[in-house]
Amino acid sequence: MQSTQRKEATGANASDDGASDGVGPSSVTREELINLLNEDLAGEYQAIISYVIYSQVLKGAQYMKIAMELQNHAAEELSHALTISKQIDYLGGMPTAQPKPVKTSEKAEEMLRFDLTNENDTIRRYRQRVRQCEALGEYALAEQIRQILVQEQDHQIDLATALGIDVPDVSKQ
Repeated sequence: MQSTQRKEATGANASDDGASDGVGPSSVTREELINLLNEDLAGEYQAIISYVIYSQVLKGAQYMKIAMELQNHAAEELSHALTISKQIDYLGGMPTAQPKPVKTSEKAEEMLRFDLTNENDTIRRYRQRVRQCEALGEYALAEQIRQILVQEQDHQIDLATALGIDVPDVSKQ
């Protein structure tokens, strides 16, 4: 049975009850949680790639500080990917090797908005993931995700500040 659980998530829906969107019901099976965590892992890979690219191509004095901050974000996202991979393995799954698609632009503000949108989505998903882990009695895993969530919210604040906007309230979406 473990070999069946170790197959890599393909991105297909985990179920039809809304859990596959990452912000559905709190009650999921262990297999569904593995699939959802693999979606999260693909998002972490996307974030690493995005931050590496954006930190190097942002131009102009107004973007120097955020470009340096994005380099730090890339390292933090790598740490998140390692943590999520370890937890997928712990649950008996195989971590995915595929990132979500990365958006690029010639415009600095668009790149930062892409990142902010991704961070907002990630925060929503990780808040739900904490509830799902706790519903399965996986309290240590929930704690690991809470620690990641703190950094993701810091990234959200950094990006909103760089864009000169208020931090989006993702609890309402």
